[in-house]
Amino acid sequence: MASTGSDPFAPVLAALATMQANVDRARKSQAHKYLEEFQKSSEAWTTTHSILASSNATVEAKLFAATTLKGKVLVEQGFKMMTSSCWQITYDLDQLPRQSLSSLRDSLLSLLTTFRDGPRPIRTQLCVCLANLAIQMVEWKDVLQLVGSTLGGSAGDCVLEFLRVLPEEVIEGRKINLTEEDLISRTKELLEDNAGRVLGLLTQYSQSSASAATNPRLLECISSWLREIPSADIVNSPLLDAIVNALSVDASFEAAVDCMCTIYRDTREVDESLEVIQILYPRIVALRPKIRQAAESEDLDVYKGVTRLFAEAGEAWVVLIARLPAEFSGLVEAILECCARDRDRDAVALTFLFWYEFKQMITLDRYQQARNQYANVIAQLVDIMIKHLEFPTPEGADETDLFDGDREQEEKFREFRHQMGDVLKDCCEIITVTQCLGKSFDLIQRWISTYGSQATSSKVPHWQELEAPLFSMRAMGRMVSPEEDIVLRQVIPLIVQIPDHEKLRFQAIMALARYTEWTAQHPEFLQPQLNFVIAGFDHGSKEVVRAAALAFRFFGTDCRKLLQDHVVQLHDFYEAVLDKLPPASQEEITEGVACVVSAQSSDKIYSVLKLYCDPIIKRLMSRADQAKDEQDDKGKLAVADCLQLLTIFIQNVQPYYAPSEQNQAVKYCQEVLPVLSAVAENFMTFTPILERVCRCWRYMVLSYRTAVLPLLPTLAQQLASGFETSRQGCFLWATDSVLREFAEGTEFVDPGTSQAIYNFFEQQALAFLRIMNDLPPGDLPDVIEDFFRLLVDALIYYHQQLLVAPICGPILSASISALSLQQDAPLMATLHFLRDFLSYGTDHPNSSSYDNSIESRRVFNPDGIRAAVKILVTAQGEVLVQRIMTGMMFYFPRDCFPDASGVLLAMFELMPQQVAIWVQATISMLPAGTYKAGEGDRLMNAISQKIQTGDIRKVRVLLQGEPYIIISLIHIAEETLHLERAWDAWKPQDLDSADRSPSFYA
Repeated sequence: MASTGSDPFAPVLAALATMQANVDRARKSQAHKYLEEFQKSSEAWTTTHSILASSNATVEAKLFAATTLKGKVLVEQGFKMMTSSCWQITYDLDQLPRQSLSSLRDSLLSLLTTFRDGPRPIRTQLCVCLANLAIQMVEWKDVLQLVGSTLGGSAGDCVLEFLRVLPEEVIEGRKINLTEEDLISRTKELLEDNAGRVLGLLTQYSQSSASAATNPRLLECISSWLREIPSADIVNSPLLDAIVNALSVDASFEAAVDCMCTIYRDTREVDESLEVIQILYPRIVALRPKIRQAAESEDLDVYKGVTRLFAEAGEAWVVLIARLPAEFSGLVEAILECCARDRDRDAVALTFLFWYEFKQMITLDRYQQARNQYANVIAQLVDIMIKHLEFPTPEGADETDLFDGDREQEEKFREFRHQMGDVLKDCCEIITVTQCLGKSFDLIQRWISTYGSQATSSKVPHWQELEAPLFSMRAMGRMVSPEEDIVLRQVIPLIVQIPDHEKLRFQAIMALARYTEWTAQHPEFLQPQLNFVIAGFDHGSKEVVRAAALAFRFFGTDCRKLLQDHVVQLHDFYEAVLDKLPPASQEEITEGVACVVSAQSSDKIYSVLKLYCDPIIKRLMSRADQAKDEQDDKGKLAVADCLQLLTIFIQNVQPYYAPSEQNQAVKYCQEVLPVLSAVAENFMTFTPILERVCRCWRYMVLSYRTAVLPLLPTLAQQLASGFETSRQGCFLWATDSVLREFAEGTEFVDPGTSQAIYNFFEQQALAFLRIMNDLPPGDLPDVIEDFFRLLVDALIYYHQQLLVAPICGPILSASISALSLQQDAPLMATLHFLRDFLSYGTDHPNSSSYDNSIESRRVFNPDGIRAAVKILVTAQGEVLVQRIMTGMMFYFPRDCFPDASGVLLAMFELMPQQVAIWVQATISMLPAGTYKAGEGDRLMNAISQKIQTGDIRKVRVLLQGEPYIIISLIHIAEETLHLERAWDAWKPQDLDSADRSPSFYA
């Protein structure tokens, strides 16, 4: 940026003005780049001070300067350019000589004095800056005394703000560049040794004036120091009165609530904190009138704050609530009142965690007495929750728009209802399910007796009062035993007669779907329910039709035995409605009828399966013929949907036949296999169809297992040719199922078949390696994931052949190349393969055996296999170490770290001395300045020490994130953008050239 004035910081102000102005994106990008580079420069130290001291700079510019100064004192996790081809991690505080830190401290104190009265954002940034300097400047011993004396007695808010941020930065700050020992020592000096002094200062300040006692900054400071000061010291001091009194002052109410809740959290160990709780409890219960006051004043923020006060107290003291119900019933009743008075349902969610914790505790056998005593409270809670479940009553005439067009609010309410349903489930565990269901039944009966006669086809009065108990029955369905024999007998006949209102019909069908297991044991109730659900398919509402399809799925699943004699009639119904439904509902109704088909006797399986599936095959062939000539994907997706329906039948229809009998389901699969093969061949470029075909093939193997042996030659040929032509990972996914089901040692599988399956696997592996040689890993993340998941199973079932095969070397090379990816799933699959592969170099491989005897629980690993693994690691281990370490340093997602360090650990177990040399070599490749001086040597010395003592397992601690070594060395950061830039700018040339050489996989 060109200078726009005589001031040395004029370019910075110009860039800031550009960022705030209405200019084109290119100019803003240029300004952003300039400011980013400025923040990392050495000149920023003086320039920021100049801006903050200037009377001409705007408040925004001064805030930017304060933020920049804070970022330079904190250990930055970004990067700064050194040369055109190299980046380094920035340690901006190291830009200053150590002896100049005292001057920096004094200048920060001077700036803080200038801004002690505000603006607050600038003051906060300076306080954070000074706090982090205090942490890292270990020679500064009188931190609190110097800050207090410099700012003076009139700078109350500023001192309080510094006191607030200090514990936060010490305990929760993640950018502190100190060794673990130094950090522990500094924490003791700054916090533990000063806790008593701070408590005295806060107490003295709170007693200085009435306004000071209710100052929100004071309360925030108390909350922050509760990390170090025991809650007992606060409660037994005048500060408790200040906190409680602040709850009656609007300006300090929120801070006082936060402070009180922080105290609660410190008393969760109730036996150790009993004296504190005995002091707090009467003070809290005495606040109960505030619930009514806040509700009547309709002050939402206050009401939510009061609800927090009681709910979080209940969460912290739930053990005492269960142990001493007579003494703590007042608190539970206050929480119940918070729920009851929340007319707008804005605060009730704050109590949900308490009710869950309460249920977890109160249902223990030892607290049966408390359970009985609280039964009335829970009964009231059920009534309150069902009332809150009601949809709002629209203000206008349009009853379809319940939320005044606010769809976001409507979605939140739907989600909120399910959370209230979870509370109802908790209630079912505390009091009997029959009692909870009875309340819903009573409400349904009450509505029918009051409004039932007034309901018409176009108008249902007060339908919300009927829909809510229906929803509650649906929510509690999971808790109801199929043996329940009191309420459901009465309520289900009422449900199938409710008025034809969209929301009522939807909720009634969904409620019936919850009780299909009960219906299976009470067949006399099946027909009316089934008629009610089937009628829903003709309803004008799409929501009702979708509910009917879902309900039919559950009726078919749970009542299959009752419906098996009606399979032909169900087929007519199925064919009549199938094409009218959306794809998701087609799948649900198909699953329902498939379960009924599965209940047929073995001699009928073929004919019934043909009855249902032949029309699907006809649809499939017709849609495939039409889709071949279509330009858009709509017709092709319809083909994929048909394939999914066929797969559902194969998933669910799994009849048993003796090994000597022909499996009739397989017989039908043999008929449709050519159709599936033709569809796959005609749509080799359309992934959804290929995935559905492979899924169908896969479930043929999973459902019928070794009975699919007659299909294997054709199936293997299709999987091999399909993968080579399409390069889609779904073919490898299907191959994996074949590999597992026909592995060596599987019952009814002869050795010749197992060997043929292994040869088939090698064919797929060779095809994958050819693809990897043609395309970079970034173009193949899904294929790489599927291949290495396949390899994990190949190692389990065929390790004796795979690990000594010539193909194993190229596979290891491919895994190293795959480690250049940045997506979680393929990286995890690759790392899992590497861990399993390396384990075969030891006498305890990550494998298993079909033999469950004690002698065979661990797979025997021959010397030849161990030697083969070590030979491969010797040849490619250095490149593997480089790729793993650079991945951990620069671009691996955080979730991959345990497995990545596990790979390095496994290599150390195999050949510790050699791997230590490779790690040292990798560290030496890093550009100068990437890590602090001595950190690399410290890491290697720690590793060498573990190796010499034979404590290899503890190397994992060093590799996976020991704060003062590996974090300081590689400085992995959440700021992944900078990390990706660094990796793009620096890649070891030998890795890149090796990965892309034409003979790499030869």
